Amino acid sequence: MLRRVVDWLREGYPEGVPSVDYQPLLALLRRRLTDDEVKQICRELIAAEGGADGPRSPISAVDAQVLITKVTNDMPAESDIDRVRARLAFKGWPLEG
Repeated sequence: MLRRVVDWLREGYPEGVPSVDYQPLLALLRRRLTDDEVKQICRELIAAEGGADGPRSPISAVDAQVLITKVTNDMPAESDIDRVRARLAFKGWPLEG
């Protein structure tokens, strides 16, 4: 995947720019949760609330953000929080906030 990103950057980058200038651009790219990671985070949040058969009290948005941070090693993006929220709602669990 990294190779595809670098190839994409090279195609749109002006001719003659040193290849070492790609590194700062790569550092700006944010990591996004995979679908499997979203599912795993939701499973962990539900389990912490008492499991699938437990009460359906709202799950803390802060807890979701902490788990996302552990997976991505970065501050959670709003789009990732929204994906976790949507998955939890699909499973019948509201996300606080």
